[in-house]
Amino acid sequence: MHVVVIGAGVAGASVAYFLARGGAQVTVVDAAQHAASRVPSALVNPVRGQSGGVDARALEGMAFTWALLRDLGAAGWAVPHGQTGVLRPIPDDRTRARFERNLPAALRHEWLAPADAPERLAPGWAHALHLPEGGWLDGGALADALLGASGARVVRGRAQDWTARTVTLAGGDTLPAETLPADAVVFCGGSVGSTWRGEAGTHRMGTLLTLDRAVTGVPVSFGAYLAPAAAGGVLGATFETPAPTWMPEGLPLGSLGWLLGKGAALTGLRGARVTGRWTGSRLSDLRAGPQPDGSWRLSGLSSKGFLLGPLLAHGLAGQIMASPESPRPAG
Repeated sequence: MHVVVIGAGVAGASVAYFLARGGAQVTVVDAAQHAASRVPSALVNPVRGQSGGVDARALEGMAFTWALLRDLGAAGWAVPHGQTGVLRPIPDDRTRARFERNLPAALRHEWLAPADAPERLAPGWAHALHLPEGGWLDGGALADALLGASGARVVRGRAQDWTARTVTLAGGDTLPAETLPADAVVFCGGSVGSTWRGEAGTHRMGTLLTLDRAVTGVPVSFGAYLAPAAAGGVLGATFETPAPTWMPEGLPLGSLGWLLGKGAALTGLRGARVTGRWTGSRLSDLRAGPQPDGSWRLSGLSSKGFLLGPLLAHGLAGQIMASPESPRPAG
């Protein structure tokens, strides 16, 4: 069975990896532009946002991601990460009560006084929620490891259109358009890929400032987050006004000031220097499974790509391999 996967982010790379493990021949179409999965340090955090929401499959997804990293490492594909736990400072009793209502009994957690937290917090926090099973990982390194381990053929190009059995790549100044045949097509493009297709959606821009050193050994998150990275550390958040389409990456001066203020409110930056920035746009509104046109899809994971992406990709790959349209070996 030959499957063409559109998109080489964490969703596409995960789908390619699990399809290949299932015996499929895989081609990945990678535009190599505006890749939101290539974030220097992403949180694997089951308790989301300032409301403390927990996705129904968050615990399963978190365990699946860590197990996948162990499997990749054992096969020689090391991904920088740390299952160090995540610390969520909480501003007041009302917010704590909201978080407590959302916490499933199966999720390991502990409530701490700010003074007892594993990281020194800035003044003003009322409580601290410690999630010992969370952590961080290098998004680009994970996508690269999954693609490498899959053995997939990677085609550089922009998917202009697709059907259930073909993907048409846009031509350039010197290259004609090209059509790739397939037994199945999976769209795993993100914010920019969805916009290129002319789809309606919700797009959220976020920025990470890279730091010369990690300010904290454990990710600290509320409104923004501080975390270690493969080199140094990061201060990041997804905070720009949602947009109906992908927009070119940018960091307005006011947003820079807001983000630095959030870092100071979490723990203070403790003399760390900003060495650069990474900005990306994420697509919301999860769509996973077979589509009306006969193709398949895994996109719209928003900021849950590393929490749920590998788990959902595993399930989707299994569906594709078991679908009635999938070719069966002779005999």
